[in-house]
Amino acid sequence: MACDHVDVLIVGAGLSGVGAACQLRRACPDKTYAVLEARGAIGGTWDLFRYPGVRSDSDMFTLGYSFQPWTDPAAIAGGEQIRAYVRDTARRYGVDRHIRFHHRVLAAEWDSATARWTVRARREDTGEDVVLTCGFLFACSGYYRYDAGYTPDFPGVGCYGGRLVHPQHWPADLDHTGRRVVVIGSGATAVTLVPALAERAAHVTMLQRSPTYVIALPSRDVLADALRRWLPAKAAYPVVRWKNVLVGTANFQLSRRAPKLVKRFLRRAAKSHLPAGYDVDRHFSPRYDPWDQRLCVAPDGDLFTALGAGRASVVTDRIDAFTPTGIRLTSGAELAADIVVTATGLNLLALGGMTLTVDGRSVDLARTVAYKGMMLSDVPNFAMTIGYTNASWTLKADLVAAYVCRLLRHLDAAGQQIVTPLAPACGKLEPIIDLKSGYVLRSVDALPKQGASTPWRLHQNYARDVLLMRYGRLTDAGVRFSRAPQTPTRDRRDRARPAGTPAG
Repeated sequence: MACDHVDVLIVGAGLSGVGAACQLRRACPDKTYAVLEARGAIGGTWDLFRYPGVRSDSDMFTLGYSFQPWTDPAAIAGGEQIRAYVRDTARRYGVDRHIRFHHRVLAAEWDSATARWTVRARREDTGEDVVLTCGFLFACSGYYRYDAGYTPDFPGVGCYGGRLVHPQHWPADLDHTGRRVVVIGSGATAVTLVPALAERAAHVTMLQRSPTYVIALPSRDVLADALRRWLPAKAAYPVVRWKNVLVGTANFQLSRRAPKLVKRFLRRAAKSHLPAGYDVDRHFSPRYDPWDQRLCVAPDGDLFTALGAGRASVVTDRIDAFTPTGIRLTSGAELAADIVVTATGLNLLALGGMTLTVDGRSVDLARTVAYKGMMLSDVPNFAMTIGYTNASWTLKADLVAAYVCRLLRHLDAAGQQIVTPLAPACGKLEPIIDLKSGYVLRSVDALPKQGASTPWRLHQNYARDVLLMRYGRLTDAGVRFSRAPQTPTRDRRDRARPAGTPAG
């Protein structure tokens, strides 16, 4: 079996993977690389999710790449706009020519003697097994399971006579015009779906077991609109980006330090957008503190507008059982539904299901500790992208990609080949993701851990991480640099060969 070799192998061609490849092209133009993507298109989550109204829940000035200004007027953008932005960026930097589609990575084995990963993938379109080797493995596949979302085992669901749909796999032929729709859930997906469906449905009911914090934000950025009239995009973009970073960080810190104050503010804000007498405490006042779970954004208050117009409603209750015509609640009430949408969450899948082996030893992710939130203890020449839980994913993805490029340049300059994080000697370990959302709690025990202090602690603070990852030292007590006892010989033609081009 032919075996291709590249300096850096990136797994995933979504927002993170494309960004990583672009940064590699910019900072390490001498490195060969390839991007393996299990699906048949660029975009990752933003190509997979096609449900009505799918959009970002973060502003695009921070969800966009630091090196590629977001120029669309919308600050909170739809999935199609984001997908186009990622694809355009890939084309602009020539990354699209290095992507191998339909390649699902199954396993990666590290050999310290040769300082190489051997990566095994399967062609989803042909069933063929593919083997590649690389010097550095970069997992940018996120932590969601793409083939199946989470749906609870609802009693009586088999007798339901309507259409049952999970947003992660929205049918292209589903027409909800004039239909009665029940959306089960209260997270970001449900908050997005309800106002979008309400535009054409007879009525939409958001059925939630417990409330979620929802805040109305403008769909356009006033500062961005003003600066665009006077400055070129490359000058205006970082100003708006940093403004939004600082505002978001301040809101998060205030929520942590004065949760009662923030809860009162969020309640008053929701009440101001809802009809007089609306039961805000029942439907929009969660039991948990702000940012124990992510806040849901309603662009221009679209959810509240749909509720106020009577096109949608919220029911806070528990499901007793499905019936042939809808859902019976524990209160005894019944919701008639032609379509039921189970916006009940996602399943986590670390590294896209890829298994890791180091010198014949299987890596148990749950027993590893994340170094700077991006590398794993005792796993050489490996990095992964996990974005912020309290801010835009791409803010952290940008920093991780830039840090990997710094590491690669440092290895070359120091005459080294291997970088290995070393597990902290002591201290309390905690889950790497600190949210209390259901999708996290269901799978958090299978994920890597974080330590008690830097560089093993995730601070969820972009400004602090900029100092640590963009300007901080690469050499510290948490990492070891070394050379391999055996170094494979690569001739000049192999090094010059464009990534993704078969050898021979």
